[in-house]
This record gives sequence, structure tokens and C-alpha cells, in this order.
Amino acid sequence: MIDESAKQAAQEYLAAKLTEEEQLYEDTQNKALALARSPMVWKYLKDTIFEKCREWNAITQEETLTCKETAMGDLRIWCGPRRQQMMVHYDSKRLVITVRNGGRLEHEKDVILHMEGYRTGPERTDRDVHLVRNEQGVDIGMLLVGELRVLTGLSRQRKS
Repeated sequence: MIDESAKQAAQEYLAAKLTEEEQLYEDTQNKALALARSPMVWKYLKDTIFEKCREWNAITQEETLTCKETAMGDLRIWCGPRRQQMMVHYDSKRLVITVRNGGRLEHEKDVILHMEGYRTGPERTDRDVHLVRNEQGVDIGMLLVGELRVLTGLSRQRKS
């Protein structure tokens, strides 16, 4: 006859083992998906940056922002009136995007975004990829507007 405490301990062990295996599976699947979809995420980010620059220039009715892709695949955004530039670099091996903004104060750090896969539903195949900063999902539109504001000499957020 099995002692009740031994039975409970064995069940806890199995539950912990299954949880570890499931977490390992999740991590592996999320990493694989992030790697597979990273070119699409980078393209979406590039397209969004070019669109934000076009919108900005249409509103100001001048070429305030100039956006170019370098031979290395990085993006450079220049603010002509201020002679500042912002560089956006994609590291495909590390799945990291770095935003260096010349309009930032010296003590402010670069923005570092990580591409991460995540589960979107109850099925094991329900997954997507998003950009993460400080372990939080990022609203790309808001982040880019804030960075462009800083590049052009405005404060990061609009004053009310």
C-alpha cells in the first residue's frame, strides 16, 4: 500500500516535470517562430518608419525628415533643420533592433527591441511574433512618433 504523502510527492514531481517540459516546448517554439518571421517583422518596422516620415513631411509641407536605407540594411533618418540623425539597426542573428537617436540627451540610452514569439490562443499552434522592450510589448507607432519628436527637437510627449 502506498503512503498518501509519498503519492502526493510523486504527483507533485510529475506535475513539475510536465510543467518544465511544457515550458521548454513553448520556449523552443517561440524562438523558432521569431526566427522564421523576423524578416517580416523588420520589413513591417521599415515600412512603418518610411510611412511616418512621409506623414510628417506631408503635414509640415517640407522635407523635415529624410529617410534612407543604407547598403548595410540599416535605416537612417535625418532631420535637416537640426542636423540630427536617427539610426535603426537590425541584428538578424540576435533578433534585436537598436534605435540610436542623435536628438536624445547624452544620458538617455538607445532603444533596444527584441523579437519574441508568443502564444496567442489555446492551441499549441496559435502563435505570433512581437517586439518587446523591457519585457513589455511595444506599440511601434507610438514609439516611432516619440522618437521622431525627439529627433526634431520636441519633447517625447505632447504637452496638454
